[in-house]
Amino acid sequence: MKRAKRLYILLGVLAVLSVAAIAVIQREEHKEKIKDSGETILQIPYEGVTALSWENESESLSFHKGEDGVWTYDEDENFPVSEEKIKELLEPFEEFAAAFVIEEVEDYSQYGLDDPVCTIHVENGEQELEIKLGNFSNMDSQRYVSIGDGKAYLVKDDPLNYFDAVLKDMLKQDEIPELETVSSLRFTGPETYEAVRIEDSGASYSSEDVYFKKDGENLLPLDPVQVDEYIRTLQNLDLSDYASYYVSEEEWSTYGLDAPELSLEADYTFENEDKENVSGTLTVSVSRDPKEKEKAEKEEQKENSEENSGEEEEITAYARVNNSQIAYKLTAEDYKGLMAMKYDDLRHKEVFWGDTEEITGIDISLEGADYSLTSKGKKDDRTWTYQEEEIEADELLSALEGLKADRFTEEEPGQKEEIRLTLHLDNEVSPQVTIVLYRYDGSSCLAEADGKTVSLIPRSQAVDLIEAVNTIVLGNTED
Repeated sequence: MKRAKRLYILLGVLAVLSVAAIAVIQREEHKEKIKDSGETILQIPYEGVTALSWENESESLSFHKGEDGVWTYDEDENFPVSEEKIKELLEPFEEFAAAFVIEEVEDYSQYGLDDPVCTIHVENGEQELEIKLGNFSNMDSQRYVSIGDGKAYLVKDDPLNYFDAVLKDMLKQDEIPELETVSSLRFTGPETYEAVRIEDSGASYSSEDVYFKKDGENLLPLDPVQVDEYIRTLQNLDLSDYASYYVSEEEWSTYGLDAPELSLEADYTFENEDKENVSGTLTVSVSRDPKEKEKAEKEEQKENSEENSGEEEEITAYARVNNSQIAYKLTAEDYKGLMAMKYDDLRHKEVFWGDTEEITGIDISLEGADYSLTSKGKKDDRTWTYQEEEIEADELLSALEGLKADRFTEEEPGQKEEIRLTLHLDNEVSPQVTIVLYRYDGSSCLAEADGKTVSLIPRSQAVDLIEAVNTIVLGNTED
């Protein structure tokens, strides 16, 4: 009896070992079916594709190409489809290679291909292809892919890097042209005026001034750094998001673009790849959300500052480019940048913005006394003298350059003159510039240039200038 029992046990063990051996053999056979590849498994020329659709975890989108070669969104023919984006999506499949091939797949679930993260459909003439994207391989982080031929593939170029696209990614945006040279900026909005580009205008003592506000027959210098920054904002306008991709004429009021806060026109010229000059006019209309704008205007009118929360203001704003039917959603940064178009935004903040190396002499009136400083030489080789003694003028010139507006004003001076400087320039256009600083209050001084009030500047800047003068004419104050 015991012997029979032992026999049964031995037979059972043998059976288990046999099953295990078979499993090992099958596993080895399975391993042998995984082969190194590198072969091209798909070749889909873009020109022949007539339809493209995909479903991923967040989106289901489908597009087709008409007989005119124009791509259309199946759900709404008014949606402007970017052909470049379609090309980008299909680019991996023009020559799609596999790193490994798994032949005779019986269980697609072990590769995540029974419930793929993305399924892509491509119609190419009479051929319809279904491409499924499964899991990543645990060994090398490559994606499992099936193309309907009974095999599974591991691919290095993951198609999901392309096909995670949502609808807004497919939008054919309006193009901002190359604003290489802007000859004119015309603003209609908080201020209405034209800024023009004129080189060698003779309207400024700074040779770097090429932009001017047209004021009747006069040209008022603008800060080239500020204008160039404004043009860069225009050039780099973020049009990646939209509020509506098709706005009827009746609907523009929803976005405040029936009567925009700001309309601007930029006349531009650039050189194309063929070395030809291309000219045109870019028009951009800008407006804040009407309800938000109304609320902001009421807040601005509040006299009691305690009523303001101090929190950063949320901004919802829209733009229209040329005659596009798209209402773009602007970033707060772009909105603020475009709205910074007033004369005071783009003019020089410095009281004197010329080249201090062109100053040949300075006549100074301070506390009832007059002083004269002279210089010899050119540019950085210039030497300064006071009462025929060579002096260091760097501190004075630096303080002069540091006179910058806190805010602009046209107020007439009503208090004591603090300091007066007449700058003599090696400049045919403006051989002389007179700057006067007047007392205003405990924190500010009133700055006047050539008899015209310019701005309020921090009093500390006036103090720095006066101390620099005293250091020269009275000697070191510490002595």
